[in-house]
Parts: sequence; structure tokens; C-alpha cells
Amino acid sequence: MRKTYLHFAIIIVLCVISSFLHAAQRLTVVVVVDGLRQDNLDMLRPYWQQGGLRTLSEEAFQTTIDFPHLVYGGNETTATMMTGVCPSQHGYAMDNYFSRSDRHIHPLLEDPKQTGIGTELTLSPKALYSPTIGDLLRMQYGDKAKIYAIGLNPATTIVLAGHSANACCWLDGEKGTWVTTSYYSQGLPSVADDMNIAERLPLLLDRQWTPRLSITSYMKPTDLEIRKSFSYNSRDVLLNAPVANTLVIELALALQKSEQLGADMNPDILLLQLNTITPNAHADRIQSAEQEDMYLCLNQDLGYLIEQLQKRVGQQNVDFLVLGRPVLGIGKETMSTAGINVQSFNVSRAAALVSTYLMALYGHERWVDGGYGNAIYLNRTLIEQKKISLQTIQRQVANFMMDFEGIQTAFPQNEALLYPALAASINKRQSGDVVFTLLPGWQLMENDKTVIDNVLEHNPTAPLLYRSGAFRQFPDGKISATDITKTILGF
Repeated sequence: MRKTYLHFAIIIVLCVISSFLHAAQRLTVVVVVDGLRQDNLDMLRPYWQQGGLRTLSEEAFQTTIDFPHLVYGGNETTATMMTGVCPSQHGYAMDNYFSRSDRHIHPLLEDPKQTGIGTELTLSPKALYSPTIGDLLRMQYGDKAKIYAIGLNPATTIVLAGHSANACCWLDGEKGTWVTTSYYSQGLPSVADDMNIAERLPLLLDRQWTPRLSITSYMKPTDLEIRKSFSYNSRDVLLNAPVANTLVIELALALQKSEQLGADMNPDILLLQLNTITPNAHADRIQSAEQEDMYLCLNQDLGYLIEQLQKRVGQQNVDFLVLGRPVLGIGKETMSTAGINVQSFNVSRAAALVSTYLMALYGHERWVDGGYGNAIYLNRTLIEQKKISLQTIQRQVANFMMDFEGIQTAFPQNEALLYPALAASINKRQSGDVVFTLLPGWQLMENDKTVIDNVLEHNPTAPLLYRSGAFRQFPDGKISATDITKTILGF
């Protein structure tokens, strides 16, 4: 009897070890798709005979992602999905920030200490305070884990890569070449450099993008497209053409082969950014034949990626996580069709009005440094020199702004932290002295031409599709963007 129990115990231990090793022998592919919407997937699903989106729609777990913070259409959503915390903790509330030191707006990931490789951009993830999914993997497995990120937008790709990726590269839209930053130890991977000088790259870049189907076969062609089908030279609209997604997929497969991702007993992760935003898109929701065509091409590219990785690594050893990223939202043109006319709120002009108001109260000096995002930045140095209460001026400005057309609420900085949606979106580097929100139907502008807030919905969502050889327990209903990382990693 004792031998039977011992034998049974040994079997259990071996099964546990085998299960652990099997789980470790895995390649996780995370794909963030700009503009991917659930209603677009639902509309197109019946028309896909085969392809990646068709496969995922039939075999993947599907749910909807909620974002517990303000969504502008930038990488604040990417950062939350990759770190599992809100901007108040990961530090990425918007793509840009207002610098008090020079009173200019800068990219959040700007890092003068780095050198661009193939690009003049000097970027790094140092402004991202929290560890990403790749960083957590690195902490657990050390150098045995391989982490690579490939994308189209430098900020998106760097946020996907996190702090500890082996390499990170993105496609330069003007040069049509793969570039990177010196921050990552491997620099530009050799396979990316090889692709830059290969004959296939210019052939793809000069490919003409025309409809795959007759224009009347699409569900939502515009009147202009019916009169004259869309046609682009891919090089001219590179980052918004299907060929950009094709190039990401080709480099991803080349990297998997050269680095042998998923080939040993240690987990590897490949993070990709793809796109559905076309040259004339005004919304994430499909409104044209060119947008439908973009989805058809994306379906084909994802299908090829899934097919190739399953052949190389084995279906049971590769996980696919596809996440949408709100970029343009429903769009103000779409809202206007329902009689909702979106109006613009110019934060630079609002800051100028606040400055005039404070001059009337305290004298003709520069009391305001500027305005950006949902915030007004006061001249704290001057206020301190004049020995005026900062809290008093903050309260005066907040009360004054409540009379502005389009303003819903305005708070001194410390009071804004008492409201959950604002508190989740505020961090030290991107927080002004007075924080405000807008009424529905108002769009935040840096000036009369530069949009800050593309996503006008107050509670935008995005689709999540997860196909895995291992069991993962997802919550019922919607999933918070902060829960994705721990669900996938299992801790």
C-alpha cells in the first residue's frame, strides 16, 4: 500500500514538473492593433473564408477591454495594458508633456542621452515608471527569456518593448527602413538590417495599393470610392498602408527564426504593433472601402503569422494575444450624422485667458507658463517670489474656468485627485496646477489645428482575443486593461 501511495505521489510530482516545463516551453505573441474595434470584427466575420482574424474569431477566447482612466487615442492605453496599472502609476498619461523648464511640449519618451540608430529620434522607455509584461518575464527568467518588439509607431513599440527587451525596432515612415534606439543592448537586429538592404523592401514599398475586390463588393464604400476606386503608392502612405503590417509580420518571422524564439524550455515573447488606420480614415469604425480592405489584408497577414509559427514552434507551444488600441474612436464626423456637432476647446487659448485674468488681479507679469492636455500650468516660481498662496490662485483659476464654454469641471490639482477617473490619469510629470474636464461633444485641441483628444467617447473599449494551448481563467464579462498582464502571466 505504501509503495502504491509513493508511486502515485511520484506520478503527481512528475506530472506537475512536466506541466511546468510544458508551460515554460512557450512563445507568447502579443499583437496590439491600432484602431481595432469589436463592431468591425462582428461586421466582417461572415465574409472571412480563412485568415488570422477568422481563426481567432472561431478558436480564441474573446472579451472587451475597459480602460479605467482618460483615453486620448495615444499610448496611455498601450502602457496600461502592458503594465497592468493606470497612468498614475506607470507615468504615461499622454504621448507628450508640457515642460515647465522651457515651456515647450515634448514627447514623453524623449531621452537626449540616447542615440537614434537609422533615425534622428532619441528615445527610451525611462519615462515609463512601471514594469511591462516583458520586464516581468525578465525578472522571473533572467537572460534566458528573449523579448523582442516590432512596430510602426516609435512610442508604441518602445512601450511594448518595455525596459528590458533584447531589441526593439520600428518602421521609419519617410525612409522606409527599420530603425531603433541605442537604449536596447542588441541595437538594430541583424535581420532588420538585412531587410533594409534587401531587394524585397523597395519592391514592397513601391507596391500599388488598390482594392482587392470590386468596389461594389465592399459593404461601406464612400460615394467618392464608387466614382473612383482608391489607389495609393504604398511608399507615399507607408504607415497607413497594408504593406506596413506585412513588413512587421515578415520581420517578426525572420527574428523568430534567427533568435530561435520558442525553441527551448524558456518562455519568449514577441510584441508587435499593427495598424488598421487608413490614409483617409476619420474614425476607428469602418466607414469606407479602403478601411474594409485594410482589415482584409490584416486578416491575411495574421493568418500567415499564425500558420508559420504553429509550424515552427507547434500549436501547443505558441500563444496569441490580440489587443485593440483606440486611436480615432467613433470620430466627430460620425457623431455629426446623429446630430451631435463636436466643438473644439483650445487649451492654449484658455491658458492665455487665464493669464489675462491673473494679470488683472495681481499685476502685469507672466503668471501662467502654459496649458496642455487637461491642465493649466502656473508660474510657480513667480508665485513663490511674490509670496502669494499657490492654493489661492489655483482655486481662483478653477472658479474662473468654470465659466468657460465647454468646461464641465475644473479643480485645483490636489482636489482632482479625489475623483477616481482623474486620479487614475494624473501623474507627477504630466500634471498641471489646475485640472479640467470637458462636456460631452467637446474636443481638446492644443491649438486650432492640433488635436489632443481623438477619442471622444467617455468609456471607449477595445477587443481582446486570446488563443492559448494552456488554460487561462478570464473574468466573466469585460476585462479591465489593468488585469491583462497578470492574467496572461498567471501572477
